[in-house]
Amino acid sequence: MTFHDAVSDTMLPKGVKDFLPVKAAKVEFLDRTLHQVFSQWAFRPILPPALEYLHVLEKGLGEGLREKTFRFDDRQSGKLVAFSPDITPQVARIVATRMREVPLPLRLCYTGRVLRHTEQQVGKDREIFQAGVELIGLQSPEADAEMIAMAVECLKAIGAREFTIDIGQVEFFRGIMDGLPLSDLLARQVQTAIARKDLSGLQALLADTAIEPAARQEVLALPRLFGGREVLQRAAEVVTNERSRRALENLGRVLEILEVYQVEEHITFDLGELRGLDYHTGLIFQGFIPGVGRAVCSGGRYDDLTARYGYPAPATGFAFNLLNLLFALDKELDAVAGQSSDLLIVQTGVDKQPAQRLARALRQRGYAVARDIISRELPETLAYAQKMNFRHVLINGEHDGEIRLIRLADGAERRLAFPDVLSPDFVL
Repeated sequence: MTFHDAVSDTMLPKGVKDFLPVKAAKVEFLDRTLHQVFSQWAFRPILPPALEYLHVLEKGLGEGLREKTFRFDDRQSGKLVAFSPDITPQVARIVATRMREVPLPLRLCYTGRVLRHTEQQVGKDREIFQAGVELIGLQSPEADAEMIAMAVECLKAIGAREFTIDIGQVEFFRGIMDGLPLSDLLARQVQTAIARKDLSGLQALLADTAIEPAARQEVLALPRLFGGREVLQRAAEVVTNERSRRALENLGRVLEILEVYQVEEHITFDLGELRGLDYHTGLIFQGFIPGVGRAVCSGGRYDDLTARYGYPAPATGFAFNLLNLLFALDKELDAVAGQSSDLLIVQTGVDKQPAQRLARALRQRGYAVARDIISRELPETLAYAQKMNFRHVLINGEHDGEIRLIRLADGAERRLAFPDVLSPDFVL
């Protein structure tokens, strides 16, 4: 077998990746920082399983996610099992079946990997790293605003300088479409045209329909209702149906609360955003960072989800896509990935116990320490330490009772007695 054949045999399936130390450090930083924010907002962690019975999982999935679910036979049970394509339905199941006796509201957070079938094209991830929150048991504009304010705080915490949170309201769209004389096929085509902001295509679809002029104007307004807070006023001037007006009132109250949180500078509105119509029940939002065409986070209200598992409760939440965040902030996170370790300890001679004692004592004091177990010349050791981002090399055993400490940034050396390094007063 040639080297090329061996490598080919170990290549990964499309849509999944290996993460080497630099990228892995960045992902770990993103996850840790997001959870610090979650904790500050009093959200508590939950750990759903990787596998679920398919028939149970599908209760909580919209049509789009059902089609993307990885499923296979479980030889132990004889049933179909699946890798979840999204963590929110799993949280809904856990709340409905395991946490009924816990007082509402519940503030839960999570990190996990999900798998989704994707189209066969370059750049589509099948393995998605999610970190998110679910707020179960509150049906109020303040709860929706809390989700958006948290998302803004998270983006600031991870170092994003420019970003927007784009807010929609699926009830606004439903109010406009409710009762229109459209076939199922035509309604889907209209929905697609609105989502694409295709005004001319939308006009063509409605040209031969028996829609009243006022209702037609409402539909035709949808692709244009995006921008700043003025969108809410423009929308109020267009719509006459009560359902859409209630949705606008909800958005207005949410915006008032976001002004209290002082995050309104990051807010935009898009009332033609129709993501998750079969899943969401009210406000929806997505977070975007300039230069990245994909949302880095998404969320919204889903009041009907826990009821599918027999426990009706209002709910809202959001999740970050950590790989999209990594793509958006890769350069900004270089400093995180470049964090150094403190000490590489070299022990000359046959007896390695002194170096092992040093390593143990220094780790107990909080230093990041590795033993250079390979026997090699000092220049090679220094080159290795530089490449692996150590700050110092500590050499013991060259002279009896004396330690040489080399600072790699500038080559400066210190000579210390062995007991001095073991002393609680020792600092690098």
